[in-house]
Amino acid sequence: MLVLFWPIIWLQGRHVRKITLRMPEPTGSRDGVSGQGSLCRVLVAGDSGAVGVGVATQGEALCGQLVRLLSPHHTIEWSVLAINGLDSPGLVKLLEDAPTSHFDVVILSMGANDVTCLCAPQRWVQWQTQLAELVALRFAPHLLVHSAVPPMHACMALPQPLRWFMGRWAREMNVLMSALLLGQKGRVMHWHPDSTTSTGMAEDGIHPNSHGYAQWAEGLSQIILTADGLGTLICTA
Repeated sequence: MLVLFWPIIWLQGRHVRKITLRMPEPTGSRDGVSGQGSLCRVLVAGDSGAVGVGVATQGEALCGQLVRLLSPHHTIEWSVLAINGLDSPGLVKLLEDAPTSHFDVVILSMGANDVTCLCAPQRWVQWQTQLAELVALRFAPHLLVHSAVPPMHACMALPQPLRWFMGRWAREMNVLMSALLLGQKGRVMHWHPDSTTSTGMAEDGIHPNSHGYAQWAEGLSQIILTADGLGTLICTA
């Protein structure tokens, strides 16, 4: 399939890089404490999705929205460790260079840039396993959440057939990752809402807007709160 569509995909990819709006990383603190009750330390790490590209402030971004949802239940000590444009090897390097600490929950947003680099899905899954081992070594979380590769078929900035192709590539990554995590303890996958509407997209047609981040955070909060409610040791009493 790649061989068949390569000339069109290559030309469209070059064109998209030239014309796509470059959005900055949001302003605001990337760590803090909020809420009440038992302590829950949360790390959001990864790429542009983790850092919140598409909105103006960290309060509107993924971690800010997640903290807002978790704060009524726990005291949230949160941190964002992310850089726009990171792929899996880049995140490995970022985490290796980060100070060793302890987090109850670690959320990884990773995959979109691996898709655009045409990282083979099987190889991408291997990178996620390496990331999980590194997270366990440096942060020892009770819960590691792999946020699925975004539904790239919904990125309206990508023309067809490039959008369709990237969507298929991302879905293959997610299917393999989901199969790997089936039945694993303390390591789960969160799927993005599968939508092709523009309501959750930022102006660039690629990243989420505040509504998109809110939906993303809602799904993540349910995973964390449900696990905690079922008696899994997530948050510290």
